[in-house]
Amino acid sequence: MADETIAKLVETVEALRKEVTRLSDQEEIRKLQYKYGYYLDKTLYAEVADLFSDSPETYVQFLGGRYVGKEGVRRLYINRFAERFTGGRNGPVHGFLLDHPQLQGIVDVDYTRAAPDGSGAVAKGRFRSLMQAGVHVSQATKHPRGVCQWHEGGLYENEYIKEADGTWRIWRLRYFPFWHGDVEHGWAYKVAGFVPFMSTTFPEDSGGPDMLVAEDQRMMWPDTRVVPFHYDHPVTQKPVKDLDMRAPQFGDSPDDALPELRLEI
Repeated sequence: MADETIAKLVETVEALRKEVTRLSDQEEIRKLQYKYGYYLDKTLYAEVADLFSDSPETYVQFLGGRYVGKEGVRRLYINRFAERFTGGRNGPVHGFLLDHPQLQGIVDVDYTRAAPDGSGAVAKGRFRSLMQAGVHVSQATKHPRGVCQWHEGGLYENEYIKEADGTWRIWRLRYFPFWHGDVEHGWAYKVAGFVPFMSTTFPEDSGGPDMLVAEDQRMMWPDTRVVPFHYDHPVTQKPVKDLDMRAPQFGDSPDDALPELRLEI
């Protein structure tokens, strides 16, 4: 009887250990994504790049382009963003706003799927961002964008990797900027091409992506297709149907609408 009791206690302790590890990993990943947002707020692009894994499978997908590997990550944040927003400086410039709050984080860790080097687990996370950005009127003659103010809403569907040293890093970041709108006119009157999709790859464009995403996989308001969920429905255990992920015009058939978005392309 004593042996049976001890065995049950050992089983319970092991189950609790696994649950504590899972909860701890989920919290570390949320913190990692939140820290990404705080660094991005202040255009600390070197710090942003250092959050990513050195894995050759690392990438960032943004505005119809994919930046591959740590070199691609640095090209996007340190070359493209820093040059355009801060004149190449790592850190903020006076009068330029670029807030990136990270919201509604849903994280799922997969301990059955090892990292490519066998070092640890991988995870997936879905986050929302509601960005506020602009250039103050006092800086209109100094900043290349001139005086401006705009909003942006977007979704992340990311993957993370637990590396050999036990730390979590961003592995695959997919950001879907869902809508844009200037403050004066809002999002219902967004000017076409407010933020253009990537059209030229590296090295022709020194800050360009390594590859372009297919045109039917590029989404921007008023396109309202669903950014795919990395998880199934928590009650039915089923994924959302493909046709339900499309966004036909009111009254039209989804069969004739743009195809559903995909995470793996």
